[in-house]
Amino acid sequence: MSVFKGAGVAIVTPFHNDGSVNYEKFEELIEFQIQNGTDAIIVCGTTGESSTLTHEEHLDVIKFCAQKVNKRVPVIAGTGSNCTSTAVYLSTEAEKYGVDGLLLVTPYYNKATQNGLFEHFKKVADSVKLPIILYNVPSRTGCNIMPQTAVKLCTEVSNIVGIKEASGNISQVAKLASLAQGKVDIDIYSGNDDQIVPILSLGGKGVISVLSNVAPRQTHEICAKFFEGDIVGSYNEQLRAIELFDALFCEVNPIPVKEALNLMGKEVGPTRMPLSKMEDANVEKLRIAMKNYGIL
Repeated sequence: MSVFKGAGVAIVTPFHNDGSVNYEKFEELIEFQIQNGTDAIIVCGTTGESSTLTHEEHLDVIKFCAQKVNKRVPVIAGTGSNCTSTAVYLSTEAEKYGVDGLLLVTPYYNKATQNGLFEHFKKVADSVKLPIILYNVPSRTGCNIMPQTAVKLCTEVSNIVGIKEASGNISQVAKLASLAQGKVDIDIYSGNDDQIVPILSLGGKGVISVLSNVAPRQTHEICAKFFEGDIVGSYNEQLRAIELFDALFCEVNPIPVKEALNLMGKEVGPTRMPLSKMEDANVEKLRIAMKNYGIL
């Protein structure tokens, strides 16, 4: 069984102006997501600024999220690292908090070989019993999980069950689906909001979404309509959001989506350095896109 099916939000981590985690706002965001039909919450991923959280903060945020969600929807914790022992530590601790799965990003900066990636992910997976979704985002990590490696991991490691594909390479996703067909079930999730429908059409199970932070109901509907057989309704909803997708990624994620939430009055605070304040011209672009989409 899949960890989740549909639209999972890669939820932001709200901060006070002094940079500390704003847990009161975080609880509000969690409730906003659940009330608006999100299918899962992915905590401490890229959008959650996990790279600038201390290990203590990282685990506190995961624990808080798991407690507040309280099994109403699945919680998947981002516990990846470019240090294998750190990834093991974060993963084993997160498992104690009752999360439903783990998201493991490809080790960044090290640029491991495909054999190195296999050994890294297997080592982390063997340390826990939770189902694991790999996270392939080569534009950030400098390292690509090749389809053959993903299939081998899902075949030989029982609790590695899926992959968040954010390579942007639909041909690679098609190759992955083809290699897996008839051999092993791999839950493929889109890691790009503008490719939800294409990946669903290749057998994908959903999306791990930035858009869901500001439009959880609409993102859920893109997936739900597709699964119900309303393909036209699904891709119409996908295409309707293209202007907003572009605005949400006109600067590096999560700068725009935090700005969008602040424009909506959610008061999620700033990003942590080295991420910077959004440029004024891009704020205006985002504001127009949100108005055209109907969420501002």
